[in-house]
Amino acid sequence: MTAHIDEKLLLAAAFAARKRAYAPYSNYHVGAALLTEEGKVFQGCNIENAAYSVSLCAERVAIFKAASEGHRRFRALAVVTENGGAPCGPCRQVMREFAPDLVILIADVEGRVRRTTLAELFPDAFGPDQLA
Repeated sequence: MTAHIDEKLLLAAAFAARKRAYAPYSNYHVGAALLTEEGKVFQGCNIENAAYSVSLCAERVAIFKAASEGHRRFRALAVVTENGGAPCGPCRQVMREFAPDLVILIADVEGRVRRTTLAELFPDAFGPDQLA
């Protein structure tokens, strides 16, 4: 069953997740909401650490939460940042692992939204099919 993408609901979930971000060092709060093929939504927020390299982005938090509960197929991801910043490279690679056709909604705190796809943000990405 393929879930319909309710963009307003997904963005609202990402805005709510952003409020829970732990970003005392960068003060750059990010929220994400991931829609599975089954219609379930998983939220994530960025979580920083004084040892910066162990911090984790909101997008990966949402994906790892979903994957840890057995979900492996994703339809869409909404990301909300202060200024509409796009997902970083490591997040794009993790998205590619599970959802090469992922729809991505990128919003800023003013509510401006850009709709794109992972293929547009991450062309010619390396994926599991290249290991076969």
